[in-house]
Amino acid sequence: MEKYCFYILRSKTLDKFYIGHTSSLEERLRKHNSNHKGFTGKVNDWRIVYSEEYATKEEAYSRERLVKKWKSKVRIQELILGKSSEHPD
Repeated sequence: MEKYCFYILRSKTLDKFYIGHTSSLEERLRKHNSNHKGFTGKVNDWRIVYSEEYATKEEAYSRERLVKKWKSKVRIQELILGKSSEHPD
């Protein structure tokens, strides 16, 4: 049974987060750190700072959309640190 992940990456160089979902976290991180066109292709120091596992792609994508709607670096940092009340059980 395939698992899906919601994940948050961080680049120290850019001091930015990237939020996404995937069925292969390691492969996705490799692609983010490759030289490509797009936001994450600018640097290659992306690191996984947070992830959650889901049974379906739809659940992982739903979580991604929810966190992106926050538009708040502070709320994302709180989630990463486990201080968020919006952390799933």
